[in-house]
Amino acid sequence: MTRLRAVLFDAAGTLIETAEPVGETYARFAARFGVTLPAWRLEDAFRRVLAGAPPRVFPDASRSEAERLERRWWRDRVRSVFLATDGTARFDDFDAFFDALFEHFAGSGSWRARPGAAAALDALRARGLRTGVVSNFDARLEPILAGLSLRSRLDAVVLPIDAGAAKPDPAIFVLAAATLGVPAEACLYVGDDPERDLAAARAAGLRAIAVDDLATLTDLPLRIDAEDRAKEPPPR
Repeated sequence: MTRLRAVLFDAAGTLIETAEPVGETYARFAARFGVTLPAWRLEDAFRRVLAGAPPRVFPDASRSEAERLERRWWRDRVRSVFLATDGTARFDDFDAFFDALFEHFAGSGSWRARPGAAAALDALRARGLRTGVVSNFDARLEPILAGLSLRSRLDAVVLPIDAGAAKPDPAIFVLAAATLGVPAEACLYVGDDPERDLAAARAAGLRAIAVDDLATLTDLPLRIDAEDRAKEPPPR
């Protein structure tokens, strides 16, 4: 069995989460620009739109151009969320609404670390393990992680804008392992999506653990120990 040398995490839904449900945030900001819709309907539309959205990957663009395209990608998704919720809704100024919403989610105050995140990262690093994030988030992620006191606990953050690929493409996992200087089989990935996170990480050669199998992230080191014991050959 290859010795574990690094632990990688998904971001939203695993290491961090929004401070309030997305539907509530969308509803609150929309009301400031003349649109009143139920938060639960916006939440439902958001999930459906994101599930069917194209990858946010722009491999031939410069970084500055890719960041601009990421923002445009989000503008199109947000517009689709409101059309899917109520096609008759009319904003006083949609662009001003979107700018305010986009900047809101760029701030660490709109996010929070999931329970046990900092403690888990500290415990893993105390064991000599490297830590990182592999996420389909956009370029806003690193400042958010810094604002939540998590970035300093990570050795790498790898995003589609860096890899020219997004999960479930194995290329983004391979780049993360290479960035940490360890082989893929020596990495563990922790995520919440069965296909984009867990199955994709395993297909790239990493071990994987579902975050939902942990009471909190604080339990991760013990879960790793238990899995390692289970894989040890029986005594002769």
